[in-house]
Amino acid sequence: MNNRSLGTTGPQVSALGLGCMGMSALYGEADRTESVATVHAALEAGVTLLDTGDFYAMGHNEMLIGEALRTAPAARREQALVSVKFGALRDPDGNWSGYDGRPAAVKNFAAYSLQRLGVDHIDVYRIARVDPDVPIEETVGAIAELVEKGYVRHIGLSEAGAETIRRAAATAPISDLQIEYSLISRGIEDRILPTTRELGIGITAYGVLSRGLISGHFSRERQLAATDFRAHSPRFQGENLQHNLNLVEALRKIAEGKGVTVAQIAIAWVLSRGEDIVPLVGARTRERLSEALGALDVTLDEADLSAIEEAVPADAAAGERYPESQMAHLDSER
Repeated sequence: MNNRSLGTTGPQVSALGLGCMGMSALYGEADRTESVATVHAALEAGVTLLDTGDFYAMGHNEMLIGEALRTAPAARREQALVSVKFGALRDPDGNWSGYDGRPAAVKNFAAYSLQRLGVDHIDVYRIARVDPDVPIEETVGAIAELVEKGYVRHIGLSEAGAETIRRAAATAPISDLQIEYSLISRGIEDRILPTTRELGIGITAYGVLSRGLISGHFSRERQLAATDFRAHSPRFQGENLQHNLNLVEALRKIAEGKGVTVAQIAIAWVLSRGEDIVPLVGARTRERLSEALGALDVTLDEADLSAIEEAVPADAAAGERYPESQMAHLDSER
């Protein structure tokens, strides 16, 4: 497993990270035993970065990761780095009710995460969405205080726009920006990616398979539960879905020509975008993890990249990446 650095101030991590949200929420039922086994398999393969959020099934995901770490071999447990997002507010029905980036709330969220994870520090800590009612300097400043006390090692951002990134970086060292980036979600390339590179901030890219849409495994006939995020995502609806699956088929031809899967070529494309980018793969099973890890062995030359760009041009996707109500919370889209 090759390593990449989360910016100039962040830690060295595996070239692929494991996004753990789907093991608890938003993508239908998941098997806890298989989820823990998948985390163990990832650690055994050399994956060091585990990503979660304290609001993923209201703490369930953090407790699951805590269990996986407790039951992993000591050597593997010690190599694991945990990235945590906080700040999303939810009610007992699972509804979303905004974000809280106040300093007191930051410290409160951290205290609960440390307990659920069963660790004495969080490796990277970030607010999931910028709180529009709290200056980012205050939120980042509160995390910086946790760094000083040893409860947090590094400060990250999530879905922040270029101006916010600059303000945060002027407050304290920022290791990385977590943001959606894939063949069909390339909005960061205009302003955000140049800003992070200027400031020496890494990118942890989530949604590299666009929630399974460009994995090569999704079909138009698939039935989604009402609790599945994709049942409400614009890219999975009606004509949008058919248009996007047509892009996948164009990509499949290129993948088959190289003897790899669609998922592997899509992940490999993100890996090719720069050493400062660490894709997070949301594998929920050992089978999907194994496929994703295979992307590390895929080499894309200029001809491959040109063919991929022709098959899936920038802005080729139909539909926004979130429903309108959630797009409004994305500082990165302003």
